[in-house]
Parts: sequence; structure tokens; C-alpha cells
Amino acid sequence: MSQITTLTVLTYNNFADKFWALSMMQFGHRYMKTVEGQSFYKLMGSGKDNFNPFPDWNVYAVLQVWDDKSNAQDFFETHHLSQLYKKHATKMEVLYLESIQARGLWNGKNPFQSSVQAKDIAENDKIAVITRASIKTNMLLKFWKFVPESQKPLENAEGLIYTKGFGELPFVEMATFSIWETMDSLQAYAYQSHEHIKAIQKTRKLDWYSEELFSRFRLQKKIIMKDAS
Repeated sequence: MSQITTLTVLTYNNFADKFWALSMMQFGHRYMKTVEGQSFYKLMGSGKDNFNPFPDWNVYAVLQVWDDKSNAQDFFETHHLSQLYKKHATKMEVLYLESIQARGLWNGKNPFQSSVQAKDIAENDKIAVITRASIKTNMLLKFWKFVPESQKPLENAEGLIYTKGFGELPFVEMATFSIWETMDSLQAYAYQSHEHIKAIQKTRKLDWYSEELFSRFRLQKKIIMKDAS
């Protein structure tokens, strides 16, 4: 068995489906209790573009960690919750991710086990990154004032394919998801961007996270399960 992670990105258009999606942030947990082969999951909303902390009511995401790829496939093909997502969403994309490395904690645990070694990453493999943090209440204002400055270089970063902010709780529980053309393009941004380096230094100095996690994955495949847009 080899662990696999999936990120399902769901887009909703009409008011009724957006309201249903919002309600599933609470009621979706009861369905998750019946999912087999799942070791970790998160139901997440998203923020507006350019790392605006205010909610984007059109887009939601489901992060799931599986014991094996077959468990994931069974869920998307047969589980009632997956069928509900497909029914209500205008667009449903599923990204299959193989963990390369993860450092830190998410609700007291590191859910990602390495399933692929860095030395086995091919030159043209696309790389996904999830960074997640719980922001200390007394640091919220300072943090969000600094975000526009720290994230500005990401807008035009070479090799960046996609980026979006997701989270369980607006303003406080935040995660950033991004996809890069290659490992080299990710490394160039991480270690050569002056603003990004400054942000890391400021994070260490101010200690504004109560918990954080940084993880890298190889993007194995992306499946479009529905696209009615």
C-alpha cells in the first residue's frame, strides 16, 4: 500500500448550490465518517484572488489522504458524498498527489507520509505545494497587513501554474495550494525571491503561527469529473 492524497476543487455557480456547498462545511463531516481507507480529511472554503482573506463563495475544496489509490477511486466512483458533489458543482476537479516531503503539524499530526523520493522526481514532473497555518489571534491584524507585500512576487513567479488560498476558518485557519511547472521553478521562487525570504524571516521573528505545515507533492494526475461551465 502506498499513501495518496487528493485535492478536490469544486466550483458552484447558482445561489442554491453555493448555499448547499456552505452547509456541507458542517454537514459533510457525517458523510466522511463512512469513507473507507481515509486517514485524514479537511473540508475547506476558499479566499478571493490575490490572497484576499474574504471568502470566495464560488469555490470549495476537499483534501483527503488515502491509504491506497484504490480507496480514493472507490470513493469518487461510488460514494454518496462524491455523487452529491458531482450533482451540485458546476465543475469538479480531482488532483492526485504523491507526497515528497512534509514538515510540521496539522491539528497535532503530520498526515502526509512520503511516497516518492526527491531523487525520483523527473525534470518535467509538476510539483504541488500545500502550506498551512493557524494564526495566533493576537497576530491576525499584523499578519493580514503583511500578506499583500509577501505574496506579490507570487503573482508573476516563473513556472507558477495555479495558486489559491483555502481554509477551514476564514482569517484564522489558512492553507495555500500552488502548482509549479517543475521543481526548479519552485526552488527558484522559494530561495531567490527577496520578498519570500523576507516573509520567512518575519514569520520566525514574530512567531505569528500557533501551528504550521509545509508540504510538497508530485502531481500524479488531474481528473475532470464534471465541467458544465
